[in-house]
Amino acid sequence: MRVAVIGAGIAGLSTAWGLARRGVEVTLYEQGPIPNPLGASGDHHRIIRRAYGGHSGYQRRITDAYLAWDALWEDIGASHLVPCGFLLISQFPGDSADRMRQGLADLGDPYQTFPPDEAARRYPYLDQSSLSEVSFSAEGGALMCRMISTDLLAWLKRHGVTVRDHTRVAVVDHEAGRVTTATADSDRFDRIVVTAGAWVLGLAPDLAAELTPWRTAVAYAEPPADLADAWAASPVILDTGGAHSDGYILPPVRGAGLKFGTGKHRYESGPDQNRDVLPDEGAAILGHFSPPFARLGEYRVTDVVSCAYTFTADEHFLARRIGRSTVVSACSGHGYKFGAAVGLRVADAVLSGDDAALAAWIEARD
Repeated sequence: MRVAVIGAGIAGLSTAWGLARRGVEVTLYEQGPIPNPLGASGDHHRIIRRAYGGHSGYQRRITDAYLAWDALWEDIGASHLVPCGFLLISQFPGDSADRMRQGLADLGDPYQTFPPDEAARRYPYLDQSSLSEVSFSAEGGALMCRMISTDLLAWLKRHGVTVRDHTRVAVVDHEAGRVTTATADSDRFDRIVVTAGAWVLGLAPDLAAELTPWRTAVAYAEPPADLADAWAASPVILDTGGAHSDGYILPPVRGAGLKFGTGKHRYESGPDQNRDVLPDEGAAILGHFSPPFARLGEYRVTDVVSCAYTFTADEHFLARRIGRSTVVSACSGHGYKFGAAVGLRVADAVLSGDDAALAAWIEARD
């Protein structure tokens, strides 16, 4: 069997890995370098966590995600997970962080909760006066995206995968199994897997009713000197609670910077439009984090990076069979942590033909 995988973000790399370790002949296409800084998987680090609030199906699947990452670490010979745990910062009862904590409680997942004074003592970057409570779980941390891509790409090349980076796919004939590049090179495959992230609609336009590309950005910042050690030892911050933040933060681990991101800072846009960073965009992102963080005016923005994602309306992942192709969208803002598991599941479906099992697992509605 010959399989083309289009898109070398974490879902595409992991699908190629899942197929290659089972002896399948794989060609991997990527329009830019690997890792591609314009892709959703091209940033320095992303969160893995067990808490999911109302998305309990994904909370249950985190165990599968950890098992898949363990298999990947064994194959590439290194772990790129920083197991620093995660925080949920609640500003008032019933806010988003409180709902996340309740999701942990409902499924019996471990966490501990601190009152405001103890939370501010443990995490001195917090503004005690804005806190209701803070919960910590050790079952989470940071996945180092660029390190994962680099080592996984090397593994793929060692195991016979044909890698065509800097090669944009222009057309996919899903019925015939034919891939045509922007330079008019054409090849036919038994199966095709499209994991093109925010660029997916260019190759599968019939999914426009289900998938919407969005543009967002994250800001890297340098904290005040007296808070640097606290941030260096910090867990990832999954949810900052309150009414207006929808924020998350990754600490400066393994050479990455202190990263701030928020779901409030986004708008609909094609993946190749609006990628330039605007003046004061970093300050606008940090503005969503006061409260519950103290002294944000003393932080210095060092970089701002635009990102492109594809979302479904309910932020569940998507898998659709179109002719010889399987189209996967697992980048709805929280897809990276499942990347290795998604790759193994897609590989299973390509080989078994069980598209229904793939859709049930990836959409996680149970």
